[in-house]
Amino acid sequence: MTGQDLHQLLLDKWGRSYDIQLRRFKDKILVQIMWKYLEQLSFPLSRDDYFEHLETVANYINGFGGIDQVRNYIINTKECPRIGKAICIPLELGERASEWMI
Repeated sequence: MTGQDLHQLLLDKWGRSYDIQLRRFKDKILVQIMWKYLEQLSFPLSRDDYFEHLETVANYINGFGGIDQVRNYIINTKECPRIGKAICIPLELGERASEWMI
C-alpha cells in the first residue's frame, strides 16, 4: 500500500482526504483517522506535506503487516470521522509485536 492507495481508500469511503495518525497506546498500535481533512481551509498541512505524511504512514502500516486490517476496517466500518471523534483501528501485530514495542 502506498500513500496514494491510502488516500484513494479514504476518498472512496468518505469523499474526503482525512488526516491519518499512528499512535502507540499502552501495548497497542492504533491507526487513527482524524476528523480534519485536506480540503478544509484550516487544515495545517500543505497538499505536498499531506501526501508525504500519508506515504510515511503507509510505510509504517506495511512494516507492521497491517495493510489488510486497515483496508478491511475502512471498507466495512459504518463509522465516519467527526469533530472530536477519530476512528481508531487497532493493529494486530501478532508475534512481531515485541519488535515494535521497545
